Amino acid sequence: MTVNMADMRTFNVVVLGFSFMFIFTAFQTGGMIEQTVIQSVLKEGTFQGGSGYTSLAIIYSVFAVANWGAPSVVSVCGPRTSMVIGAVMYCLFIAVFIYPMVWALYLGSVLIGLGAAVIWTAQGSFLTTNSTQETIGRNSGIFWALLQCSLLFGNLFVWKEFSGKETIDSKTRIQVYVVLLVVCCVGTLMLFVLRNRRPEDRSDLLNVNSGDQAGEGPLQAFKRSIQLLKTKEMLLLGLCFAYTGFELTFFSGVYGTCIGNTKAFGDQAKSLIGISGAFIGAGEILGGAAFGLGGKLTNRHGRDPIILFGFIVHMTAYYLIYINLPQSSPISDIVNDASYYPVLIDSNKYLAILCSFLLGLGDSSFNTQVYSILGFMFPEDSAPAFALFKFVQSLTAAAGFFYSTYLLLQWQLLILVVFGVAGTLAFFEVEWKTASASRKGYTQIG
Repeated sequence: MTVNMADMRTFNVVVLGFSFMFIFTAFQTGGMIEQTVIQSVLKEGTFQGGSGYTSLAIIYSVFAVANWGAPSVVSVCGPRTSMVIGAVMYCLFIAVFIYPMVWALYLGSVLIGLGAAVIWTAQGSFLTTNSTQETIGRNSGIFWALLQCSLLFGNLFVWKEFSGKETIDSKTRIQVYVVLLVVCCVGTLMLFVLRNRRPEDRSDLLNVNSGDQAGEGPLQAFKRSIQLLKTKEMLLLGLCFAYTGFELTFFSGVYGTCIGNTKAFGDQAKSLIGISGAFIGAGEILGGAAFGLGGKLTNRHGRDPIILFGFIVHMTAYYLIYINLPQSSPISDIVNDASYYPVLIDSNKYLAILCSFLLGLGDSSFNTQVYSILGFMFPEDSAPAFALFKFVQSLTAAAGFFYSTYLLLQWQLLILVVFGVAGTLAFFEVEWKTASASRKGYTQIG
C-alpha cells in the first residue's frame, strides 16, 4: 500500500513536470522572441502600436494582482482543474501571434496573467500534496529540472528557425507559433493524466490536515493569504521572493538583449540570444536535477548550503557580466553604438555564454529551495503560500521590466546584488527557525 502510494505521488510529480515542460516550451520561447516578432510584424504595416515590452508588463502586473484571488479558485475547482484552466489561457496567448492584432495581444496578455496566477498556485498545492517531508526537496528538484527543459528545447528550435533572418516573415512566424501552440496543447492534455489522491491517502501526505482546507470556501482562502502575509516568516521570505522576480526579469528579458546589442559580437550577436537561452536552460536543468537527486543531503544539512551556492554563483555571474558587456547594452541597439560605452575587458562571447549558464544554475538553486521550504513550512496552506510567492515574484518582475528600459547595466546589476544579499540572509534566518521547529516536532508555521 505504502509503495503504491509513493509510486502514485512520484508519477504525479513526473507527469506534472513534463506537462509544464511542454506548456512553458511554448510560453517561454514565445516570450523571449515576442518583441523581435512584433518588430517584424510592425514592418508589414498590418499591426500598429503594439509592443512586446508592454505586453510583458501587463502579464506580470495582472499576474501579481491575480495571485490574491488564485487560492480561492484552487479552493473551489481543485488543483488539477485549476491547472487546466490556467493552461488554456496559455494556449490562447500563443494563438494570438499566428495572426496578431493589437487588441488581441493585450487581451491575451491579461488572460495569461490571470491564468498564470491560477496555474502556479495550483501547481504549488499539487506538488505539496504529492510530497512528504522527506521527498519535498527531491520532488521540487525533479519538477524544476523538467520545467526548465523548456528553455533548452524552445531556444534551440527558435535558433534553427530564425538562423540567418534579420526580419521574421509571416510564413516563418506562423510556422513557429503553430508548432508552439500544438506543444502547449499537448502539455494541457497531459494534465488530465494526473491522478487525484484518494481520501484514505491523506493521512500520509504532507498536508495531513488538508481535509479541513479542502472544505474551506474562497473567502476563507483569501483571508488565510492575508494572515500568512502578516507572519514574520513570510515577510522575511518576501525578500527572497522579490530577488527571484528581479533576477527572472534579468535572465529572461534583459540579458539576451544585452548580448544582442553588443557590437563586439558582430553578425553573431542576434543568433547568440538563442544560444544564451539554451545555456540558461542547461544551468536550470543541471541545478534542478542535482538538487533533486541530492534531496537526502538537503534533509541532512538543510537548504542553506544550496542557497549559499546559488548566491555565490549569481554574484560571480554579475561581476563577469559587469566587466564583459557594455553598460548601455540593455537599452541601446547595435545601430546606436551600444558597445561604445566603456567595458573593463574586451567583450568575449564565450564568457557571455558562460554567464548564461551561471544565471540558470543560480536561479534553480533559489527556486527549488523556495518550493521546498514553502511546502515544508505551510503544508496545510500550500495554495495561499505559493500564491504569495508568485505575487511578490511577479510584482518585482514587472518592476524589473519597467526599469530595464531606462537603467544602464551597472545599475540593474546593483539592484540584483542588493536584493540578492538581502534575500539570502532572510532565507537563512527562516531556515534556521524552521530547522529548530522541526527538531521540536513542529511543521506548520504561521
